[in-house]
Amino acid sequence: MYSMKNRIIQLIVILLMLFLVESLGSKRVFGTDDVGFDNSPPQTGFDLTTLSLEQLMNIDITSVTKWQQRLSRSASAIFVITGEDIRRSGVTSIPEILRIVPGLQVARVDSNKWAITSRGFNQIFSNKLLVMIDGRTVYTSLFSGVYWDVQDTLLEDVERIEVIRGPGATVWGTNAVNGVISIITKKAEDTQGVLVTAGSGNEDRGIVGIRYGGNITEDVYYRLYAKYFNRDDFVFLSEDKADDGWDFLRGGFRVDWGLSDKNQLTLQGDIYNGDSGQTLTLTDDFVTFRDAVETAGGNMLARWKHTYSDTSDMTMQLYYDRTERDEATLEQYHDTIDFDFFSSFRLSKRQRMTWGLGYRLIADHIDARRTLGFDDEVRSSHIFSLFVQDEVTLVPDRLSMTVGSKLERNSYTGFEHQPSARLVWTPSEDHTVWAAVSRAVRTPARFDNDGDVTYVIPASSTLNISNTIFGGSSYDSENLLAYEIGYRALILKKLSYDISAFYNVYEDLQTSELQSSTFTFGFPSIVSNTKQLDNKAEGETYGFEISAKYQMTDWWRVSVGYSYLEIELHKNSSSNDSAAEDPERDSPHNQFKMQSFVNLPYGLEFDTTVNYVENLPRKDVSGYIRLDTRLGWHLNSNLDVSIGLQNLLDSEHQEFFDSSGIESTQIERSIFGQIIWRH
Repeated sequence: MYSMKNRIIQLIVILLMLFLVESLGSKRVFGTDDVGFDNSPPQTGFDLTTLSLEQLMNIDITSVTKWQQRLSRSASAIFVITGEDIRRSGVTSIPEILRIVPGLQVARVDSNKWAITSRGFNQIFSNKLLVMIDGRTVYTSLFSGVYWDVQDTLLEDVERIEVIRGPGATVWGTNAVNGVISIITKKAEDTQGVLVTAGSGNEDRGIVGIRYGGNITEDVYYRLYAKYFNRDDFVFLSEDKADDGWDFLRGGFRVDWGLSDKNQLTLQGDIYNGDSGQTLTLTDDFVTFRDAVETAGGNMLARWKHTYSDTSDMTMQLYYDRTERDEATLEQYHDTIDFDFFSSFRLSKRQRMTWGLGYRLIADHIDARRTLGFDDEVRSSHIFSLFVQDEVTLVPDRLSMTVGSKLERNSYTGFEHQPSARLVWTPSEDHTVWAAVSRAVRTPARFDNDGDVTYVIPASSTLNISNTIFGGSSYDSENLLAYEIGYRALILKKLSYDISAFYNVYEDLQTSELQSSTFTFGFPSIVSNTKQLDNKAEGETYGFEISAKYQMTDWWRVSVGYSYLEIELHKNSSSNDSAAEDPERDSPHNQFKMQSFVNLPYGLEFDTTVNYVENLPRKDVSGYIRLDTRLGWHLNSNLDVSIGLQNLLDSEHQEFFDSSGIESTQIERSIFGQIIWRH
């Protein structure tokens, strides 16, 4: 792992590179008067601040089918967070901006950890949610969850975040069960010039970012960026400091090269290093202590798109990802190589065929400690995939159907198939009705297959209960069969709304089955239970989500969202797991969200976000209302300043309780001021 000295050296090198590029950025560097950096005002792609509701509904998205389609015509419960939503929310991290998505549960565990999921089953490592950044999958193969503390970039470079509530496995494969989050950054051509951002507050103590974008020729654009932040500790209910502060340094680049009219090449990469704290109470000795977590990693991605004609193209993508993490319970290293090929073409005016191939290699090295263990210290796993999808227009401009399936071969359960059928009916230009039936699987993670964990529960002053849970090769995939229906409409160009309802049937859900129990007399006495992971539970979830945007006036827009969720779980008659049905009470039944964007005279903006989350009974977390506000000011075309206040209604509140030994903390009221300069 890197030391603080190494990180400072990295930052200095990155900033010197940026300064050198800026200093030498004249035409004569390239030996010609016709090629060089574009000194015109910076461009930012399409300006979402001026888009009408009709234009917002017709933004092109790619997460539902892999090809570009209008948001209003997608057969999925999808919500798009635009770059403007991110800017005007006033938040400083990707997990926090996800709070505005209806049906998404976002709970902050401590200063540097979040539990995020869609449509239930939330935990600190939610294993039924697929997260991608520019097409690169970022979940950890160890637990099938996401380390949200390392998922970051310069937020000003994020073009949009596409969030699918419901399965997306037919397109994206394993673990896209309850939802897909796809973070898409801007093209290098849309981030030209210099951008410097700096901010500080009582919790976000310091955030500094710098980006430089230029062009080598009129067909080759690039950007370089560096970002550093330092965030403060939260507190416990007792007001004691939680020792969960964290700091990260990262940098990266992107190059977009128009090889020809029919060929585009993208190269991009990131490197990061950070330290974060957490307070642990491990039940092997019941001692509470601060654990310093060291994290480092990097990635490289190459994507080539070739256009055969107006109706036919193909995309080939290859990326390498390296992650390192060292904490009290384990030290882990993961190397991932992923190859993906995708092709789309029209068989006729009414039929579009899409297919693709994929391969992923994950090699890990695990040094487990304390309460965790793994049978193999070093292991490699493989995923081979084939994807086929056919879209047929049944009635031109009115009715279409899409059927397809993802076929995969993985190292744990072998062959898996994940089909879907989707129907879209557009009775008029401003109204869309859709329905879908999908199957998705959550394949075993490394821990499910060969891991084990031990935890001790004090039953009384004289008795402790020790539970050791083992994974095993017999552990199977968890299965979902999802039924969805939705309706979108635009009314009088002022009101747009999106309603979706779902009924999910789960089979082979995870249970912990008691294998043996022994009693040891002592002071205290110990009951030692040995349990095995199995698939002896099933259940149903159902609910609905509503989102709406209303253009009150030319200068005031309001967005609201509401979601309802019900979970009913049942263990099989052969199961002895008394906790199999507990996840019913881990997710809120009701959530409400609202955003208000107001454009005031003299370049001022006043923005408000409200989130209501119902209580979590099993985790003993009370419901809460969170109110955030932001005041922004465009001083001129190059300079913006803003000040944001979060959690205004209470000084602190708890959002989640984690049972893995990580002590949950109180989310505190905060203030953050920011300056953004562009040139």
